[in-house]
Amino acid sequence: MRAGLDFCADRVRTLMIGTFMIKRHGIGLAAATLASLLTSGCYSVGPDFTPPDPLLPRASFFGKPEARSPEERAADAATTDPARAPADAAWWKTFHDSTLTSLVNRVADANLDVATATLRLGESRDQRGVAASAALPSINGNGSYQRELYSKNGVLSLAGPNLNIPPVSVWQTGFDASWELDIWGHVRRQVEAADAQVEMAEYQRRDVLVSAFAEVARDYVALRGAQAQIAIANDNLKSASEILGLTRTRAAKGLTSGLDVENAAALVESIRAQLPSLENEVDVDINAISLILDEQPGALKGELARVKPAAPTPARAPLGIPSELARRRPDIRAAEAQLHAATANIGVAVADFYPSVKLNGNIELNALSLKTLWKGSSLQYMAGPAVELPIFEGGRLKSTLQLRTSQEQEAAINYHKTVLQAWHDVINAFNAYGAEQRRRDSLKAEVDHSREALALSRTRYNNGVADFITVLDAERTLLQAEQQLAQSTTNVSTNLIQLYKALGGGWESTFPNEPPHPAEAALSLE
Repeated sequence: MRAGLDFCADRVRTLMIGTFMIKRHGIGLAAATLASLLTSGCYSVGPDFTPPDPLLPRASFFGKPEARSPEERAADAATTDPARAPADAAWWKTFHDSTLTSLVNRVADANLDVATATLRLGESRDQRGVAASAALPSINGNGSYQRELYSKNGVLSLAGPNLNIPPVSVWQTGFDASWELDIWGHVRRQVEAADAQVEMAEYQRRDVLVSAFAEVARDYVALRGAQAQIAIANDNLKSASEILGLTRTRAAKGLTSGLDVENAAALVESIRAQLPSLENEVDVDINAISLILDEQPGALKGELARVKPAAPTPARAPLGIPSELARRRPDIRAAEAQLHAATANIGVAVADFYPSVKLNGNIELNALSLKTLWKGSSLQYMAGPAVELPIFEGGRLKSTLQLRTSQEQEAAINYHKTVLQAWHDVINAFNAYGAEQRRRDSLKAEVDHSREALALSRTRYNNGVADFITVLDAERTLLQAEQQLAQSTTNVSTNLIQLYKALGGGWESTFPNEPPHPAEAALSLE
C-alpha cells in the first residue's frame, strides 16, 4: 500500500509541475501532462473483494454416504442420479407436454414481475453510468452580456469627487472545466459497487423468472390434476348410477329393500356434490395462469379447458454436484453480488479520509464590445490544482465507515443464509419428491385392489351372497383411492417442479449471457 501511495503522490507532483508549465509554456504541455495522468492508475484504498466459499459439500448434497442408513441410500439411488449434471435448462420439457411448454415460453415476455425486474436492471445500469461519469472531467460552456454602471459614491469615490466613469458593456464567452483526480480509488470503488449492483439486479431478474416458470408449471399441473379428479368423479358417478338402477330393479322385484335404494341414491348425490368444487378449482387454476401471463380472467379457458392426461414424471431426478448449486441459483449469485457491492462501498468510505485533488480550468474571451470580443487580445484563462483535506467532519467519516463495514458484515451473513436455505430447499424438495413417488406406487396398488374388490362385491350382491352395504363400501373405497392417486400424481409433478426450482434451473434458456463481472468491467460512460 505504501508503494501505491508514493506512486499516487508522484502523479500529483506531476500534475502540479504540469500546471506550472501551462503558465510558462502554454496548453500543449498541459495536455501531455493530463494524458500521462489518464494513462497511469493510482491505488484503490479499501478491501478488495474475494468471492466467498459457499461451504457446500463437494460430492453429494447428503454428505458422506456412511452417514446415511442403507434404507436411505437405497431411496436416494431410486430417485436421483448424482452423476448427471442438473437437468436441461428447459426442465419443463421433461413433462413432454406441448401446452405446458407453450405457456412457459410466454412467461419472459408477458409476466409483469419479469418486466418490473427488467426495468430495475436498466435503472441499475443507468446508476452505473452516473457513477462512472465522476471519473471524467466536467466541461461547461458559458456566455453573458452585462451593461454596468459603477456607483459614484462607492469605491470609486476614493479616487476623487470628479471621477466620472460612463456605463460600459461587458461581453464574455468561454468554457469552464473541472476534473477531480481519482487518486485513492474513490470513483473506481463507486463504479465497482455500481457494477456489482448491476450484477445483482440481473440475477434478481433471473430469480423472478425462475419463480414465474415454476409458478406457471405448478398451476398447470394443478389444473390437470383437478381435471383428472373431475374425470374420476364422473366415472364413479356413472358406476354409482348403474348400481342405483340395478338396485331399483331389484327392489321392484322384491329382491331388496327400499333402504338399499336410498343408500344407492345417496352415494350418487355424494359423488355429484364433488363436481362443483372441482370445476371451480379448474377455473381458479386457469385464472392463476392467466394472471402470470398478463391475461384477463378466463382468457385462456378455450386453450386449457380441453382435458389432457397428466404427463409421466421421470423416476430419477438429476441433482448434479453441490458446487454447481452456488453458480446456478440466481438468489445465491445475487447475494454474492450484494456482498461485493458492500465491500466496494467500504473502499469509498475509506477514500473519503484522504485529500482530494481537483484540477480547475477556465478559458474565455472577455471584452467591452462585441466587435473586439473575438480578437486574440480578449483571451484569458486560468488553470490550477485545488487540494481539499478533511480536518474536522464531526465524526461523519468515521460513522460512515462503520456503517459500510456493518453493511458488509450483514451482506456476508445474508449470503451464508441464502446458501444454507438453498441447500435446505434442495434436500426438502428431493425428499418430498421421493416420498410422494413411493406413496403414489402404494396408491396404485390400492386402486387395483379396490377395483377388484368392487367387482367381486357386485358379483356377490347380484348372486345374493353379499349385502348391499358391501357394494357401497367398495364403491366409496375405490372412489377415495382413485382420488388420492390422482392427487398424489399431481403432488409428484409439483414436487419435481419444486426440486427443479430449488436447483435454480430455467433462466439459461431466456437470459443465457453472464453479466459482466464487476472486477472486469471497464470504466466508461456506456
